[in-house]
Amino acid sequence: VQLQASGGGLVQAGGALRLSCAASGSTSSINALGWYRQAPGKQRELVAVMDRGGNSNYADSVKGRFTISIDNAENTVYLQMSSLKPEDTAVYVCNAQSYYGITIGLGRGTQVTVSS
Repeated sequence: VQLQASGGGLVQAGGALRLSCAASGSTSSINALGWYRQAPGKQRELVAVMDRGGNSNYADSVKGRFTISIDNAENTVYLQMSSLKPEDTAVYVCNAQSYYGITIGLGRGTQVTVSS
């Protein structure tokens, strides 16, 4: 599975960004699509994940501010980020999981920078 992410950038605190990630290849193997992030000096963190049934899971730090959605027909996952904080600054990587919870695709990552 190949993943192509887009939508990162620089935004002021309190602003919003929308990330998208389009999957191609063996998309029938995908059960869930999600986003991780990694900031300098910090461990990689799961931000949000959603399966094709619409079940989602969010990191506590983004609940109420970020919304994940999937267009199953287009095999694309979106992450709408609002009320952004400087601590949201990180490289955001999209991830595809199989029905067994195994990562079968990893995007290159897109930089999100939130200025104070």
